[in-house]
Amino acid sequence: MNLRLDEHDAALLQSLARAQDVSMHEAVLRAIRRAAWEVEHTGRVREATDEMQARWGSVLQRLGEA
Repeated sequence: MNLRLDEHDAALLQSLARAQDVSMHEAVLRAIRRAAWEVEHTGRVREATDEMQARWGSVLQRLGEA
């Protein structure tokens, strides 16, 4: 697979790789994995929030009114 980047994104990738002291390939892999983790984490937080809202929503509402 080839990754086509414009000059700006290529420079960003080079800077990221240098800052992490890794190859550009490794920097791309890390960025992909980080983005995937963030998406999954956000979904888990949303599910937990919905669950807690369903379980404790009325109590929180009453506390907010007190």
